[in-house]
Amino acid sequence: MKHIIAVISGKGGVGKSTVAVNLAVAFAQQGARVALIDSDFYGPSVPILMGGGEVKVDHEEKLIPPLKYGVKYSSIGFFLPNKDAAVIWRGPMFNKALTQMFKDHSWGEIDYCIVDMPPGTGDAQISLSQLVQVSGAVVVTTPQEVALADVRKAIDMLKRVNIPLLGIVENYSYLIESNGAKRYIFGRGGGAALATACGVPLLAEIPIFEEIRESGDLGEPIVLKEDSIAAKEFYNISLKLSEILGKSGVLVSSVEVVN
Repeated sequence: MKHIIAVISGKGGVGKSTVAVNLAVAFAQQGARVALIDSDFYGPSVPILMGGGEVKVDHEEKLIPPLKYGVKYSSIGFFLPNKDAAVIWRGPMFNKALTQMFKDHSWGEIDYCIVDMPPGTGDAQISLSQLVQVSGAVVVTTPQEVALADVRKAIDMLKRVNIPLLGIVENYSYLIESNGAKRYIFGRGGGAALATACGVPLLAEIPIFEEIRESGDLGEPIVLKEDSIAAKEFYNISLKLSEILGKSGVLVSSVEVVN
């Protein structure tokens, strides 16, 4: 795997998994070889957001991840007895499962591996930093202080485990009303201020779009809809990250940001 990108948040409910899935599909649209690992074992969302899937086993007992929308992906959700079964694990079990996600699957050659991390600053983040070389992390937040307070802790954690912060994605930035005006329901400018304070790019300010929720429930990532404003937001995140990571010597696509 050339680049492993962790998508993290300080708290749940900010749209982290939606960003991770759409980012993975956007990289695939650039022609990259992409893997998506759902390491949010206590609340796996990837099976829903990717429209299901099934992990198979080859003749060498290696796990073969499903392939959809140009992305190979896996989730603990594929191994549970039913979709509503709870995962009740202590740290060692989590560490073992995360190792299996990387080492027991037949991923092949991968340009970008997107890892959807659970919220918080615990076992998952420590385990990932010790298991693989992470190229960097994308932090997802919403504009209000109650989210930013937890995100700052997540960024402090990244420093402690030596994972570079690649940029900030602000989700639920505003609602576009029928007259075209922007309504800042959750506050304004929180993501931009955080990015400035950290010296990293604000990768996107994603508005509240009903179609993002609808596409996620259907298992059809919104980035697939080329005429969608929301799709362009996610696609542009992938282009910006390609440029950032490309400066480290990896050949990237010569496409331009979509307006």
